[in-house]
Amino acid sequence: MNNIISIPMGDPAGIGPEITVKALNNKEIYDQCAPLVVGNKEVLKNAMEMTGVTLDTNAITNPNEGKYTFGTIDVISLDNLDVSELRIGEVQKQAGAAAFEYIKTSINMAMDGEVSALATTPINKESLQAAEVPYIGHTEMLGELTNSEDPLTMFEVLNMRIFFLTRHVSLKDAIGQMTTERVYTYLRRCNQALKQLGVEDGNIAVAGLNPHSGENGLFGREEIDEIIPGINKAVEEGIKVEGPVPADSVFYHALNGKYSAVLSLYHDQGHIAAKMTDFERTISITNGLPFLRTSVDHGTAFDIAGTGKASSVSMEECIKLAAKYSQSFYKV
Repeated sequence: MNNIISIPMGDPAGIGPEITVKALNNKEIYDQCAPLVVGNKEVLKNAMEMTGVTLDTNAITNPNEGKYTFGTIDVISLDNLDVSELRIGEVQKQAGAAAFEYIKTSINMAMDGEVSALATTPINKESLQAAEVPYIGHTEMLGELTNSEDPLTMFEVLNMRIFFLTRHVSLKDAIGQMTTERVYTYLRRCNQALKQLGVEDGNIAVAGLNPHSGENGLFGREEIDEIIPGINKAVEEGIKVEGPVPADSVFYHALNGKYSAVLSLYHDQGHIAAKMTDFERTISITNGLPFLRTSVDHGTAFDIAGTGKASSVSMEECIKLAAKYSQSFYKV
C-alpha cells in the first residue's frame, strides 16, 4: 500500500505508546494513510490497557506485510526491551536505547523507500544519555543518520507555517546572529523547503525584530542594517519576500492566508504565535531531509505517563500532516 507513515513509538516509559494507540483508535487516520508503528508489541498492549483502547495488533517484519485497516495496529516489534523491568515515568538506560533503535529503524525504511514519511513521538534526552546514545534529540539523529547538514525546522498550525532564523540561543546571541547573510541564506532555504512540500509560488514574510519593525531606526537599527539588506538580496533572486512585517501582526496575516510562511527571527517569537493559536495542533516538520518527517511538539510527560490522561490530538495531527505532505513531497 502507498503512503505508509512510520511511527517510531518513542520512549517506552513515556506517553509515546499511549498517544500512539489513542491516535490509531481514530478511523480518520486510516482514511488518509497507512500507519505503521515501530516499537514493542507488549508495550503497545499495556498502553491500550492504560487508555481503555481496544485494538488488535499485527506484528510484522517489513512494511509490505501490514494490513493497514482500522481496528488493527501493524507494528514492527523489536526485541530490544525487557518489558518486565520497564518502569513507566522514569529515566532508564534500556528505554533510551530502545527509543533510538525505533527511530533508526524508521529512518532506514524511509531511506530505502519502504515508507513515505516519519511521524515521530517524544523521546527523553536523559534516557538517551543514560544509554550513551551520541545524540541529544531527533534533529541531530536525523541529520547525522541521513547525512543531512543543518535540517530546517518548520512549525505548522492550522493555515500558518513558521520557520526560525535562530533557535536555542539566548536572545542577545540571537540578535547577534541576525546578519544580512544569514537572513538571505535562510530565505533561500525556506523557499526551497516550501517547494519540497509542494507549495509552489509561495510568499514569505519576515517578522520584524523591534517594535513596529524599528520605525525607520527610531527603535533600533537591526532592520535597516541587517534584515532589510538580506531580504533585498533574496528578492533580487526572484524569491517572493515581504518585510520586515511588525511581529504583532505578521502571524495574524499568515494565519489568514496572506503569506505562505513567516520567517521568525528568534525561538519564542514563533513558538508563542504558534502555540497561542492552537497548542495541541502545533506540529513540527523537519525540512532538508531525504524524506518527510513530522513530530509532535511536546515531551515524554513522565509525570502523567501510565495514567492514560495524555491527549492524542497532537499525535493525530502529526500523522495527518505527514499524510498530507507525503503526497507532494520530493526528495532533496
